[in-house]
Parts: sequence; C-alpha cells; structure tokens
Amino acid sequence: MRLPIVNGDEGRIEEAESTRLLHKAIDCGVNYVDTAYPYHNGNSELWLGRALQGAYRERIHLATKLPSWAIQTRNDCERYLNEQLQRLKTDCIDFYLLHCLKRDWWENLKKADVFGFLDGAIKDGRIRYAGFSFHDEYPVFEEIINSYPWSFCQIQLNYMDEDVQAGIRGMQYAASKGISVIAMEPMRGGNLAKPMSPEMQAIWDQAPIRRSPAEWALRWVWNHPEITVVLTSVNLQSQLENNLAWADRAVAKALSPDELGVIRRVRNKMQEKSKVDCTQCGYCMPCPQGVAIPKIMSFYNDFHIYGDQKGSSTAYNVLISGEQQAPRCNQCGDCEDVCPQHIPIREVLQQCHKVLA
Repeated sequence: MRLPIVNGDEGRIEEAESTRLLHKAIDCGVNYVDTAYPYHNGNSELWLGRALQGAYRERIHLATKLPSWAIQTRNDCERYLNEQLQRLKTDCIDFYLLHCLKRDWWENLKKADVFGFLDGAIKDGRIRYAGFSFHDEYPVFEEIINSYPWSFCQIQLNYMDEDVQAGIRGMQYAASKGISVIAMEPMRGGNLAKPMSPEMQAIWDQAPIRRSPAEWALRWVWNHPEITVVLTSVNLQSQLENNLAWADRAVAKALSPDELGVIRRVRNKMQEKSKVDCTQCGYCMPCPQGVAIPKIMSFYNDFHIYGDQKGSSTAYNVLISGEQQAPRCNQCGDCEDVCPQHIPIREVLQQCHKVLA
C-alpha cells in the first residue's frame, strides 16, 4: 500500500527496490503479505504477482481484497476474484477479504449474495479463508461478525484509536468468537512514527526504557494477545530492519504498567493537538479535481501536533502544486462518500488552506 514510488507518483511503483524489500522481508521470516485491488492506483497486485514468482509465492500467505464499493451482483464478485487471480499470477488466494466494509457497501454485498460467492470460492479452491476489513462504527462491526463463519477480520488499531471504529471492543469480541484479528494502521499511516516535538519527547523520556516512537506504536499493538498479525508498510531498508528487530523482541502482555502509562500520556497530549482523524489510507484518491487530500491533511495535522508552522506551510506550498491544493476542490463530495474516517473533507480542506497557504 505504501511501496517506494517514482517521482511521487502513487501509480508508479519503484519495482526493483520494492521487490528487494519484499524478498528481504520473506527471507527474514515475514510470511503474510497484504495487498488490495486499488492500491497504488491498481498496480500493487500486478507488481506483487511478478515479485512473488518462483519459490517466494510458496513461502507466504497471500492476502488481497474484493473491492466492495464496486459490487452490485454476484457476477461482479466472481469477475473481480478471477481478475485478481490473474493479476497475482496464482491459482489460490490464501486470505480473501471484503474490503473496507461500512454500512452501505455491506448492504449491497448481502444483496449480491456475497456469502454464496465466498462459500463457492472456498469450495472450488480459489480462496482458502474468508475475512473482511472494516471502517465503520462498532454496531456495524458486531453485525458483520455475527453474519458469517469468518476465519479472520482486519481492523484499524493503534494507541490513538482504542475507541475508534471496531477498536479494542471489536478486537475482544472477534477473538471471543474464535475469529483471528489482523491489525492495520498500527502507526496511523506513519503519523505515530514521526519524530516528536520536545514536549512529546519529554513524555517518552519518562519511560523506564528508551524506544523510538515507531517501536512504541508497534509494541502497543503487539501487547494485545488477541492480535494475530500486525500489518506495517515499509518503503525503506531501515524501516524493514527496525520492524524485524522489534518484532523479534516483542511478546504479548510484556509492557509494564509504567510503560502503558507513558503511552497513555502521549496519546492524551496528541489528542489535544490533532485536528483531523486522517490515517493517510488514500481511499479518497484520486480526487476528480486532482486535490492531494491526504497530503494536505497530513501537513495540517503536523502543524497542530508539532507546532512547526514554517515547515508545514513550506511543505504545503512547495511539495503540493497549485493544481493539487485545496482551492481546486469543487465540492463534489465523492471523497466524503468513501472516507473510512467519515471526515467532512470539503470543510476541512478550506480550513487547511486558510492555515497553510
């Protein structure tokens, strides 16, 4: 989802470097690889199919996702799955998810006989296990969990989002029913891995052991025994090496009360400063008008969290061209229809431009 790219173009994956990182991860023991139909403007599955050729495909559990928003009939489900098998150059997808479930897409999937589709695809061997990823409120999550004999679910979970979407409550409910839980966004789109302000760092420094913000974020998720897999995106060799080293040392229920208290104080302080609950997932993209929505919100939050007005304004005005800035928004609202965080994007963009321009 966040692979190395060429010249800032999300649709142009830096294939040689991405493949090198993937193979290194697998060689070091990573055995679960997650992609989806729309990632990198539709090119992630295509690249991954090429990168996994040979022995690497046999060494990992491959996960991808049905584009829920595009489904109206069971034939749509069949067509997308068969296309994904071709794109990924495989005859079986190990873990197949209904992507980004929220109320309206869930209702459409039920009308399209998605349960019959999943049963059939498991029976004929095109998929091994059925699950879903989720971005809505808890009552919808519980309804979905209770509707089908899922093998697994994928939820957004990090120390800032204990009570957001499915959250801790959803994690515990799924686990209580024997459903494996995969955690996504453990670093909230990278926001929890960034260098902290002196005020924030002073809180981290109160911990009995020194760790980077990224390691603290991952360890908080790993600390929950209900979690089976934690998804992390890497696009640098150093990120991969760090994640592997931290995973080697992490076990559930290992954080002390003092360490958890430090994380709680950091969360409280960050919640005081953050203005927009954007995880940089990119579901709002591409904008029909070309507005760089996630980047703009990231710089806006950086301004409030880190207090660096010059840096945030420079980033907005230099790294985002005028054709991609907030005034290009024509208020169509397409982005708000697909935003997993239910952000009033049109209103927020106006405020972002007012602050950053």
